[in-house]
Amino acid sequence: MTVKGYVSKIVYRSEETGYTVMTLDTDNDEVCCVGVMAVFDEGEYVEVEGESVFHPQYGDQIRVSKVEVIEPTDAKEMEQYLGSGAIVGVGPALAKRIVNMFGDDTFRIMDEEPEKLAQVKGISEAGAMRITDQFLKKRELRKAMIFLQRFGISNSLAVKIYSFYGEKMYSVIRDNPYRLAEDIPGVGFKSADEIALRSGLAPDDDFRVRAALFYTLSLSTGSGHVYLPEEELFQKTVEIVSCEEEQLKQQLIRLFTDHKIVIKEEETRNVYLSSFYYMELNVARMLCDLNCKFEIPEAKIRDRIEGVTKDLDIVLDDLQSKAVFEAVRHGVFILTGGPGTGKTTTINAIIRFFEREGMDVMLAAPTGRAAKRMSETTGKEAKTIHRLLELQKKPDDSVTTGIFDFARNESNPLETDVMIVDEVSMVDISLMNALLRAISVGTRMIFVGDVNQLPSVGPGNVLKDMIASERFSTVRLEKIFRQAAESSIIVNAHKINKGEDISLDNRVNSDFFFLERRDVNQITEGIIYLVQSKISNFVGVTPFDVQVLTPMKAGELGCEKLNLTLQNTLNPGERGKAEKVFENGKVFREGDKVMQIRNDYQLEWEIKSKRGITVDSGTGVFNGDCGLIREINLLEEKITVEFEEGKQVDYTFSQHDELVLAYAITIHKSQGSEYPAVVMPLLTGPSMLFNRNVLYTAVTRAKKCVTIIGSSDTVQRMIRNTMEQRRYSGLERAIRDVG
Repeated sequence: MTVKGYVSKIVYRSEETGYTVMTLDTDNDEVCCVGVMAVFDEGEYVEVEGESVFHPQYGDQIRVSKVEVIEPTDAKEMEQYLGSGAIVGVGPALAKRIVNMFGDDTFRIMDEEPEKLAQVKGISEAGAMRITDQFLKKRELRKAMIFLQRFGISNSLAVKIYSFYGEKMYSVIRDNPYRLAEDIPGVGFKSADEIALRSGLAPDDDFRVRAALFYTLSLSTGSGHVYLPEEELFQKTVEIVSCEEEQLKQQLIRLFTDHKIVIKEEETRNVYLSSFYYMELNVARMLCDLNCKFEIPEAKIRDRIEGVTKDLDIVLDDLQSKAVFEAVRHGVFILTGGPGTGKTTTINAIIRFFEREGMDVMLAAPTGRAAKRMSETTGKEAKTIHRLLELQKKPDDSVTTGIFDFARNESNPLETDVMIVDEVSMVDISLMNALLRAISVGTRMIFVGDVNQLPSVGPGNVLKDMIASERFSTVRLEKIFRQAAESSIIVNAHKINKGEDISLDNRVNSDFFFLERRDVNQITEGIIYLVQSKISNFVGVTPFDVQVLTPMKAGELGCEKLNLTLQNTLNPGERGKAEKVFENGKVFREGDKVMQIRNDYQLEWEIKSKRGITVDSGTGVFNGDCGLIREINLLEEKITVEFEEGKQVDYTFSQHDELVLAYAITIHKSQGSEYPAVVMPLLTGPSMLFNRNVLYTAVTRAKKCVTIIGSSDTVQRMIRNTMEQRRYSGLERAIRDVG
């Protein structure tokens, strides 16, 4: 059957699938329509095709097979549409005035002569442009979504694609649908490949094989690799597309001639994305350029260090004194060491030394939490690297959204004599490249970090490679100071790092506890008890301050399942608390602890005063940032999250895939963070994740209390297991070549 009418109410619409329940106002009656439909607004005139069915609970319905928006053709229909609320700022009264003036010609005026809208009482020239802009965007969006539906693309993804490309979307789909996988978060190679195949591309087409090679190489950066050996690249690509090695070799050469990749003949034949190859090369060159020697008499430095220790009322051991000395005499200096070895005291001495010389010192760290901790321990302002470099949007005609870059670079460098960067083990090759571009030769760069922690989430092995190159002065602090030695957390962390067994006797340890459990259900129940009451009471914090860390995402004790359990325990659904259930079953509630899982340079944030006045704003939320859901607005379909430093960010429902629950997170994601208390379930898992490096990183995240629940055998196996996930990075080699 076919029915025409106005959409009087959209009862429900799934952002993911497009499944919609709406009420259609026909000439004779109101009809309930259900089914997967394109995006349209209340007030629009549509033609629906479908089957009349009876629902035992909701009565007569039309199960929609096709729906088409019909452009209003007369004044009455136009007034109905404009007054429906489809155009923000236009209500029934204003719609009536517009149509009274222009009649059946209203939509032509909005399309071709929008400035005439300003003749209507209540509409300024700027208002006329805003109304027309919305009107045209909605028309183009609807056209784009109908086009994209042919390729099986969901409504929410279609909105993302159109928002990113605008009218260029059609040429992208026609000429190179694989660009979607490169440009749009949430579109993988498989989705782009399906579009390409539906467009008529042959399964063995050279273009498809070339795209698969490029995608495989791009995907490897998500595992921390800067390059892949050619043989491994071919193996992984064949898992995606079926093809012969000869075709892979031909298309690899094509990518090379198109300057999309670089092939380096080293011990193996290694393949880089061009951008990452030149990034590594630039980082190596800039580090070596900065590594000047400052010829200052040794006696003079020793005398100044003595003055610093008196100022600060501290005593430096030989290695700490050496660190200050080396930082003064070298353009690039690296300070590394585990917890409790005096890194903070040494940093404060270095800062004081340079300040006594009248020099400017800047402090930075990769994350907001690490920067905040650095500020607290030094008494000086520390900023995130992103904020220090002044993240900004720059215009780019190739896409409607533009791209993001840093205002600080070689043309606009940071004005400082000394730059101290903490938690450098977290800094990937991209961020290091951006930072060094903003540093002038003659500036001292001091890098601080624990080289034994897990490497950065992003690609590269920056800190390890810098140290391994042996081109930069490095001091490794090893002595555990007396106060730190009283902490079982710090003592056990160092034992783990040295491969020594640790005591799991709760009668001996003061802040490091172990509960032997071999059953998954018992471990889960134990985690709930520990987080909800035992540890939070012991440490004197809320359950939300206790962080569950696990090596794995999946599995019974992975963060995905633990998060569901902890969410329902710590923040259950209740009347008056808004929540949103998404198609994939994910539930977010007001009060939930969440984490951003990818760098998003477009997200805007605000910091507001208690009175709601914006006191600061900016763009960019980054992988690993954690916060709390303050509001879920079901009417406006947005989620407001408050991150560190009070930064509030609004996410649309279609952006929910950028957030995950964070009651439990992987140990890798915890880098650079510090928590009052940590709970760790350790039972069984792959040896690549259950190793010494992972255990050490997890233990060093806790400030007041660590509790491991699981198998003591697993803990001791992790200490003995030195197998780490191999990362392919070439920075060490590049530094040696350049330096």
